[in-house]
Amino acid sequence: MSDTLTIVTWNINSIRARIDLFGMMTKKLRPDVVLLQETRVTDGSFPLKTMHRRGFKHTALNGRGGHHGVAILSKVPLDDVRIDIIGGIDQSRHVSAVVDWGGPARLHSLYVPSGGDEPDVETNEKFRQKLEFVDGMLEWGQSAVGERAIVAGDFNIAPYPSDVWSHRQLLDVISHTPAETDRLENVRASQGWVDVVRRDRPEPQEVYTWWSYRNKTWPGSNRGRRLDHIWASPSLADSVREIDVLREARGWEKASDHVPVVARIER
Repeated sequence: MSDTLTIVTWNINSIRARIDLFGMMTKKLRPDVVLLQETRVTDGSFPLKTMHRRGFKHTALNGRGGHHGVAILSKVPLDDVRIDIIGGIDQSRHVSAVVDWGGPARLHSLYVPSGGDEPDVETNEKFRQKLEFVDGMLEWGQSAVGERAIVAGDFNIAPYPSDVWSHRQLLDVISHTPAETDRLENVRASQGWVDVVRRDRPEPQEVYTWWSYRNKTWPGSNRGRRLDHIWASPSLADSVREIDVLREARGWEKASDHVPVVARIER
């Protein structure tokens, strides 16, 4: 048995529409556990038979269709599945489960609201909900960080200047406004979460995980953002190694606008 657990987080932007791309990703990365966001299916419609055939026999689902839904698919047993409602936003945005890897470790798949288009809480209900969700992470995370844990997923926030193609031009664009970035960094820093991607690829190195469908010249212009994250609790962070971003997945036919992010956990 391997001494390394390979974890992938990916906003797949519809599991049914991209079931073949899921297969391409697993052949490329050979993950043991996959954390998905924006599955866009109810739990009863999730393609479990296909996942079982690919070796992912253990699952934790929280789906309702639309632009929501999260999942954990695993080749190793999952225990103590939980679904949390964060910030009072009940939209199938969280699921977690425990794996036994050098001791129990809880894996969270998290999908923060996108926030719509206008960064004004008075005129944009979606943006107000997004800020409420991130504020809710403060209380929620106090408990989560106390375990050996990974929180990963589409946070829909690019917190640092080199997480976006232009810090100056995007300060008023949702995902990089100070109202979002300051809140998210407060959650991370105040609780002690380790952003393992930035630990291993520190500023000012550019790291992107999302490229808009509106960017028709991708990858030439490379106008990306780092919206997908992997945080580790202090008790687990030293065991997290080999961070990678599967950038090539953005160029696959009928790709998601997000790409998989990989971390490997040593026993």
